Amino acid sequence: MNKDHKLAITVEDLAFPPRQGGYTKGHETREEILRSALQILVDEGYRAMSMRRVATECGMKFGNLTYHFPTREDLVRELLDAVISSYELAFEQISHRPGVDPRERLTDMCKLILEDIRTKKTTRIFPELWALSNHDPFVLARVQDLYRRARAPLIEIIGEMRPDLGQEDRECIALFISVSMEGTTPFAGYEKPFEPRMPAIGKIAIHSFISLVETYPGSGEAQ
Repeated sequence: MNKDHKLAITVEDLAFPPRQGGYTKGHETREEILRSALQILVDEGYRAMSMRRVATECGMKFGNLTYHFPTREDLVRELLDAVISSYELAFEQISHRPGVDPRERLTDMCKLILEDIRTKKTTRIFPELWALSNHDPFVLARVQDLYRRARAPLIEIIGEMRPDLGQEDRECIALFISVSMEGTTPFAGYEKPFEPRMPAIGKIAIHSFISLVETYPGSGEAQ
C-alpha cells in the first residue's frame, strides 16, 4: 500500500436524494435555498441564518421560502441532512471497495476527514454547531445524529480489522478516532495557525489510529 498516495475522493458541500418525479423546478428551488443557507452559515454564522436572510440571499419572497420550509427548524434539519449525506457518499466510495484491505480503507477514510477539516466550510460550520449544541436542544440532536451516521462506516471497518472485538469496543474506538480528528479543527483547520502542518499531523494521526485498532486488547481482557 502506498501511504502517500493522493486521495481522489472529495466531500461535496451538499448531497441531495435522487429526484423521484414531481415538479423539477420545485426540487431546484429547494436545493437553491439550501445552498444559500449553507453559504450564510459558512460566511456569517448560524445566528445570521434567519429565514428572512435566506429569502433575501435567494432573491425570493419570504412567503415563497416558507412554502418550501415552513420553519427554521425544517430548513436546518434538511440542510444538515444534506451536509452529512455528502460525507456518507464519500465514505461509501471508500468503505465498500471490493478487494481493498480494511487497513487501507481506514487510512483513506481518516485522510479524507483530515483533508476536509482544512476547508473553509468545515472549519467554519462545525465549531459553530458545537457551540450552539451546548444551549440549543434542537441543534444538539441534529449534531449527535450527524456524527452517529458519520461514525457508522468507521465502526464497520474496525470490525473487519478486529472481528474479535465486541460492538462496544468498536464503537468506543470509532468515537476516539472521530473526536481526535475533529479536535484538530481549531488548531489546524482553514486559516488556523497549524494548518500548514496538517499533512504531518495527519500522518501521525493515521499511524496512531491503525496501531490502536490493531493492538487494542479489548475491554474484556486484563489491562
